[in-house]
Amino acid sequence: MIKKHHKKIGLICAAVVVLVGVFALGMYVESVRRPYSASVTDVINKDAPAGITADMEPFWKVWTLIDQKSPEASKVSSQDRVYGAIKGLVESLGDPYSVYFPPQDSKDFHDTITGSFEGIGMEVGIKDKVLTVVAPLKNTPAEQAGIKSGDKILKIDSKATDGMSVDEAVNLIRGPKGSVVQLTLYRDGQDKPLVISVTRDVIDIPTLDSKLRSDGVYVISLYNFSASSSTLMEEALHKFAASGSTKLIIDLRGNPGGYLDSAVDMASYFLPEGDVVVSEDFGTNGAPRVYRSKGYDLLNMNKIKVAILVDKGSASASEIVAGALSEHGVAPLIGETTYGKGSVQEVMDVTDDTTLKLTVAKWLTPNGISISEKGLDPTIPVTVTDQDIANKVDPVLNRALDYLQNGK
Repeated sequence: MIKKHHKKIGLICAAVVVLVGVFALGMYVESVRRPYSASVTDVINKDAPAGITADMEPFWKVWTLIDQKSPEASKVSSQDRVYGAIKGLVESLGDPYSVYFPPQDSKDFHDTITGSFEGIGMEVGIKDKVLTVVAPLKNTPAEQAGIKSGDKILKIDSKATDGMSVDEAVNLIRGPKGSVVQLTLYRDGQDKPLVISVTRDVIDIPTLDSKLRSDGVYVISLYNFSASSSTLMEEALHKFAASGSTKLIIDLRGNPGGYLDSAVDMASYFLPEGDVVVSEDFGTNGAPRVYRSKGYDLLNMNKIKVAILVDKGSASASEIVAGALSEHGVAPLIGETTYGKGSVQEVMDVTDDTTLKLTVAKWLTPNGISISEKGLDPTIPVTVTDQDIANKVDPVLNRALDYLQNGK
């Protein structure tokens, strides 16, 4: 009897162990099957919008593993993690001009584009995945310090620029008048990096200069495409017509661009009404948008000869005008290959305090050439050497004068 009783108890214990094991296995299986998103309870609006079929489970698994294992997890709020994830999402496009701004960065960005600024006066961009000087602006600390178009920025003060966005770089370079920023630059042809310290100042961006040379050639130097550029160009062209000159140089060297409307107006002074100035290619997001000349008809184009000067600092709106006038046969491009900044950005509010700047289209010349691919090649290439600069010789201008005066 005693043995049977022990056997019965043993069977009961075994049954309990089996039940506990089955229960534990069930718990384990359930935990494996349970979506990781279900374990994240402090994030709202986790469901994907209709039409998005991407598997978000790895994202939530990483989120959960960070919570479980990272000693830094408690130092970063869930909302800041979301901001970081969105920045990574935008960076996955591989487009240096598309940027997501969390609250403080968004405020800084809007302050920059709506007010005056203090800094060193140069346009920067991303070229071959490296932060690069597009152009120092005329009569600014950057130009006076000897910074050149094409210089690659390796460091801003002590901070390396690897992976840095254009907007991050701009925020670091700008600063109060009188303060100093140190730039470490790589310049083609130099054996070692250059370290240049620049004192910041209030930046007053010049727009246009014009003059009649003693040899009868009229030169208009345009430094940017601001809201006033078109009006100032119209005034300069009236002076050109009144001067009696029939030879015109438009100097777009070091002009980093600006407003699209100004570029279209500028081209409209030289092209018949209806000629294509530029197209915006939206890819699969819609039909191209074509901008055409308004045909302002200020000049008798049959009686004048025009040349356009460009270099690797000619970008954006400069490339639109240069491309339109050269492809329609109005003027040759003389100088160096242009920068290649041919994309359109749209600024959109994501929330009340965050912003997305997104590339939505690319600019195409009248012949359908994408400006972003590699810039515009000059009709008449001219190389500028360090010796030319040291001797204050301008071979690009001299070549343009030769073309206008001798027809070659």
